[in-house]
Amino acid sequence: MNNFLYNVYPLLPEIFLTLTSCVLLFYGVIYSVSKGAPLLTKSCSLLTFQGSVLSLILLFSQELFYGLIWNEFLVVDFFTYEIKAFVIFSFSLWLLISTSYASYEKVNSFEYWVLILLALIAVLLIVQAYDFLIVYLCIEFQSLIFYILASLKRTSEFSTEAGLKYFVLGAFSSAVLLFGISLVYGLTGLTNLNDFSKFFTNVFLIDNHLLVGTMLGLILIIVALLFKLGVAPFHMWVPDVYEGSPTSVTAFFSIIPKLAVLSLICRLLVFSFYDFIDLWYGLILSCAFISILVGSLNAFTQKKWKRFFAFSSINNAGFFLLALLQGNGESLSNLFFYVIIYMVSMIGVFAILMSLRFFINNNHYQSRYLSDLSGMLRLNPAISIAFLFILFSMAGIPPLAGFFSKIFILLPVLQNGAFGVSIAIIILSCISCFYYIRLIKMMYFDEPNAWTYLYPMDKPNSVILGLVILFIVFLSYDIEVVFLVSKLCSLAFSN
Repeated sequence: MNNFLYNVYPLLPEIFLTLTSCVLLFYGVIYSVSKGAPLLTKSCSLLTFQGSVLSLILLFSQELFYGLIWNEFLVVDFFTYEIKAFVIFSFSLWLLISTSYASYEKVNSFEYWVLILLALIAVLLIVQAYDFLIVYLCIEFQSLIFYILASLKRTSEFSTEAGLKYFVLGAFSSAVLLFGISLVYGLTGLTNLNDFSKFFTNVFLIDNHLLVGTMLGLILIIVALLFKLGVAPFHMWVPDVYEGSPTSVTAFFSIIPKLAVLSLICRLLVFSFYDFIDLWYGLILSCAFISILVGSLNAFTQKKWKRFFAFSSINNAGFFLLALLQGNGESLSNLFFYVIIYMVSMIGVFAILMSLRFFINNNHYQSRYLSDLSGMLRLNPAISIAFLFILFSMAGIPPLAGFFSKIFILLPVLQNGAFGVSIAIIILSCISCFYYIRLIKMMYFDEPNAWTYLYPMDKPNSVILGLVILFIVFLSYDIEVVFLVSKLCSLAFSN
């Protein structure tokens, strides 16, 4: 009995979210059948938000302990605790900014909210995964839900195409992941991440055949995880899936899963296969540089919001990987700090994008093109000023929060002696500033395309946008807070 409670206690938030999704499913089925009205958007969104908030309270109420549970399939430590808390908190903010979009776009399928909760459960389990078996099962569980969410708009050809492309390419990456895991297991007989760190302590004393096979399997696993993260040159699915998915789903893809996949990559490379650093250092560095290059150059040619921020996410994924190069707790704390700034910025971006609804010639439509920002200063000065701060922060303009996050990434790379790559990345970062400045130029200096009426922003979106701006500005004007957040990140990884 004590062993059962020991295994269940750390998973109380996940168990509660699972029960909430079941209750939501029953509620949706009974209400839609008995009443004959499928308009469940508001009530289902409120139930989902209530479940996420209560699960966060339940997480904070737990006593933190360290250990391995469920036959060492899952790990419990301060690192997973902090990431779970931030994932659930970000999920709650995402719910608030996407509820109005679901209402305007008439997302009447209650299954949408059930799938969203199940996706959150999958993300939380990936964060705690400590064995290749559970890693593969959780990633597949998450991927299957993402395929459905991407193709949610059944009447849209773009959404159907996005779901199909995501499914085909995602199935291929899952096969690569499974093949890599099979190679490593067949050669070592191990699947637990903790056992690998012990097995490969003296990696160069191992038989050459075993060493080469393990290296090949590790490369395949890394490639599959980089695909899930949307890193170049494994990024081909990102622009099409982002564009074809509903805007709220695109926001979910941009905000929530990134941290889970990154935490898994950190555990794999830094804790389990650190002795192979000479192998994966070059691979990670090459993918980081290619991602920054592809993201920076391709964003210039984009005319639609979703594709623009798809390449922006590819660019940021390159900075994610740069933080792993040192392979120590300091680099991981810098990574965590950068991801926090990135996720907060993307929440602010999509709070604005999902509120940009225009009324022209007796028709209303959701903003899709970058040119819709033309003359935004005249239509809504508050949104223009808020967007200005967010874009400057994402471009890395000092002294905003995005500047500190990039500094914390680039300084360790310079300390490692990668001067050529660092200089190239700094030049590309300067180039990427221009496509953010182009948006600012549209807002402040271009004339509106037509006489339009901009719908007012909802209260939840405006409150969250205000908090995002305060966070970005507050960090920029109090350097002690920057180091405090960085210190907390360092503590999370060092424990």
